[in-house]
Amino acid sequence: MKRPISLTLRLTLWFSTVAMFVLLAFGWIVERSIESHFDSGDINELKMITQAVEKALLELKSNDDIVRIEQRFNDILVGHHSALLHIIDSSGKYFYASPGSDLSLMPTPPSIQLDQGVLQTWSHAEQNYRVFVQQITGLDNNSYTVVVAIAIDFHLKFLESFHHTLWLMVIVGIAIMALMSWIAVRQGHRPLHHMVDQISGINASELNIRLDPGIVPAELTALAMSFNALLQRMEDAFNRLSNFSADIAHELRTPVTNLMTQTQVALSHARTATEYREILYSNMEEYERMAQMIGDMLFLAKTDNRLNSLNIEDVDLKSEVRNLFDYYEAWAEESHVTLILEGQAHVQGDPLMLRRALSNLLSNAIRHTSANNCVNVMLNRDKKGVTIVVQNPGSLVSPAHLEKIFDRFYRIDPSRQRSSEGAGLGLAIVKSIIESHGGKIVVTSTDANTEFRISLPA
Repeated sequence: MKRPISLTLRLTLWFSTVAMFVLLAFGWIVERSIESHFDSGDINELKMITQAVEKALLELKSNDDIVRIEQRFNDILVGHHSALLHIIDSSGKYFYASPGSDLSLMPTPPSIQLDQGVLQTWSHAEQNYRVFVQQITGLDNNSYTVVVAIAIDFHLKFLESFHHTLWLMVIVGIAIMALMSWIAVRQGHRPLHHMVDQISGINASELNIRLDPGIVPAELTALAMSFNALLQRMEDAFNRLSNFSADIAHELRTPVTNLMTQTQVALSHARTATEYREILYSNMEEYERMAQMIGDMLFLAKTDNRLNSLNIEDVDLKSEVRNLFDYYEAWAEESHVTLILEGQAHVQGDPLMLRRALSNLLSNAIRHTSANNCVNVMLNRDKKGVTIVVQNPGSLVSPAHLEKIFDRFYRIDPSRQRSSEGAGLGLAIVKSIIESHGGKIVVTSTDANTEFRISLPA
């Protein structure tokens, strides 16, 4: 796959292209303006001579001698550099011809309306002229064809020299603009290169580094803030992952240590079959604890990778909660906690997974409820969906803990000592199950109670 061109080259080409079109347009306009200026000057001079000739012909008398007539027309040409004048009468004879090129050699097509005036160019003997032809009726009612010409070789040479100079300046200007564009783009990208240098220095041990949005251009502020947010998420995730090995090692170390100790004690001297049986039962509890934790970890891994397929059925939530109440009844009575169920609801979902989520919430609520208090489970269904609320009295949980309460291996108690709370995967499993059903779970806490609210789609 061909690699895209760099931003620097892309912007340089873009600016150079724009500069090229602007300079070319500017050069074309300047060139046309100068040509138009010379054309207008020549036209005005030709018309000025023609008007003077017309006035002279209107004042011409039949008794005027030829010398006086020629002198009159010679005076008209005075002050007009390289101007030529030929006048032909109606019979086709030359009435007047100024010294210089013979304008009779200039072709005049019959299609030309001479009475309206015709402006054309003519070349003769390596000289170029701008010619104006006009038909004039004199005082003697005789028709005259007036041909006026002005040499334009000086104009053409100037325009040719100006043309070469102008387009050379345009080409040099385009090259200079391309170079300046490249320098400007490179300078404009310096803050971006500085950000890249900072980002390149970030590694796993320096995830706390942040870009300062206040010192970057406004266009890069959003990028810097987004990158900082990404770093924050990565730092949080990395911190959790960095504790993963320690959490797993700690959770596995205790049962493995117990198993090794009990086995060493059992092997220290001969015992009866009953004593060996008791040791095996004790070991079985540790195996079950380890199997539960490994099962929870595998369940979360499958959920993350969408490998847990849902067996969708109609679930009677009231019946499921009642069965869980029966299961936890002995533990609740021992803890002097009352279990209360309100409402009823049905939902489409995987009964085993929903039962596991409710079981984790209920066991968590019983564990954190003090003696002589109640755990309330409330079910409700409306047009929006099904709501499940698990509420237990207890002390206020700070917002900092509530934000992370569904994180894996997270415990409100920062100590790592083994407790009845398990590995800290229960609430993470609850959230994973609810989200796989398209629902949402939130937790709130006050001085009076802590409440888990589940919302499932109808």
